[in-house]
Amino acid sequence: MLSTTNPTTGVTTDAGIVLTSDAELEAITTAAAAAAVELARHDREWRAALLESMAEALEERRTELVDVAREETGLGDPRLNGELSRTVFQLRLFAEAVREGGFLEAMIDHAGDTPLGPGPDVRRLLIPVGPVAVFGSSNFPFAFSVPGGDTASALAAGNPVVMKAHSAHLLTSRLSFEALRAGAERAGAPAGTVGIVYGQSAGAALVAHPAIRAVGFTGSLGAAQRLQQIIDGREIPIPLYGELQSVNPVIVTAGALAANSETLAAGLAGSVTGSGGQLCTKPGLVFLPEGELGDQFAESLAVAIGAQPPHVLLGERVHENFERVRAELQAANGVTELARGESGGHGYSSAAAVLSVGIADFAADHTEEAFGPLVVLVRYSDVAQIEAGLRVVPGSLTATIHAAADETELTAHLAELVAPIAGRLLFGGFPTGVRVSWAQHHGGPWPATNSLHTSVGVTAIRRFLRPMVWQDAPEAVLPVELREGNRSVPRRVDGVLQLAE
Repeated sequence: MLSTTNPTTGVTTDAGIVLTSDAELEAITTAAAAAAVELARHDREWRAALLESMAEALEERRTELVDVAREETGLGDPRLNGELSRTVFQLRLFAEAVREGGFLEAMIDHAGDTPLGPGPDVRRLLIPVGPVAVFGSSNFPFAFSVPGGDTASALAAGNPVVMKAHSAHLLTSRLSFEALRAGAERAGAPAGTVGIVYGQSAGAALVAHPAIRAVGFTGSLGAAQRLQQIIDGREIPIPLYGELQSVNPVIVTAGALAANSETLAAGLAGSVTGSGGQLCTKPGLVFLPEGELGDQFAESLAVAIGAQPPHVLLGERVHENFERVRAELQAANGVTELARGESGGHGYSSAAAVLSVGIADFAADHTEEAFGPLVVLVRYSDVAQIEAGLRVVPGSLTATIHAAADETELTAHLAELVAPIAGRLLFGGFPTGVRVSWAQHHGGPWPATNSLHTSVGVTAIRRFLRPMVWQDAPEAVLPVELREGNRSVPRRVDGVLQLAE
């Protein structure tokens, strides 16, 4: 029997959930494979309605979901309600995208003469890959877990999904799955449209199962590497789309400090410590000018973070890893601790901290992600030092520039320097908080992610589709979106973009 732990108190109780057996796993994946065939027969309007039904089912269970998640994560009601609203919105946004149909990338090249001679009729569309395994993260029990972005985008693409329940919030995972299943049943979806497994061994077996055609993962680099080893041992390899780790560098100029130092310090403190610093976009490194202005900013930040109460972390493993990384960073060459928040507290609590290192000492040892309420200030004296420092900063989900309005050339230069190591570049803001939208990209160079795709926003659907071409095909076998006269989706016909009508 599996157990669940309240991170606020450290008390562990029986979850009433058993490990998924091999026989159960086989039944779940068999049902998913059968569902994939049936889902492919449904049109886009039906699929959009399925997503909306799931969103409605989650909304109906809001109170119970938040109550259970609070006990398993230590996250407060405002954060959990906001995250659940985001999750429901995400499903509804993907329903809009499915109806719009542009994600299918429909293309038609009619048969005819070409500069290379007669050409056949060629029609291209993106189609579902098949059953998808989804591994959620501990820090987002809704938005990046069982009902989260990977699940929503895989379903939007037309695939069944088998989720692996996260050990840090088993009851939340089960309740979320039950809501998704109820929404699927109400929409008339086949039984295998969604499934769930429990336990590490079941998760490994799920990735190895031949019915699974792709994996979505949010978590640590080490866990992703173990999943990749399983995939490498499969007879037929499959893609692993992983969001892994990120330090999210911030660059602050002297002009920004002169214009807005106190506000920036308060904003940074909130971004570093919000949700216990357990956000994938938390700023972990801040390049800060040396001199009086930088000293004043560092002091303001230290006061704000030093006054923080203990932060409850998500569980034992998160707590242990954060304390290990904190100790390693503090022991790294040239590091000084500027502030430490209140310690103590119950359960898996940790104190917030501000560390500082001079640019001359700054090295790869200072760039390990501290998944918790900690930030490292890197003190520099000129832009050339920032450029040198960025060479050791690993690929990140985000990078942020704070500069004065009249520092246009400097801002452009800094953007040039930092863009190669980031997936999202912010100006004058803070990276925590990822808008769910059509234009969003939540990914970055290795080790932030292991692919070029996003895990947030409409284009996240692209991960779970594959291109298919029909050459000289009879009209009856073509998807409706590729048939002559069909204008239900945007299409490129003989090289000319045609909008839907």
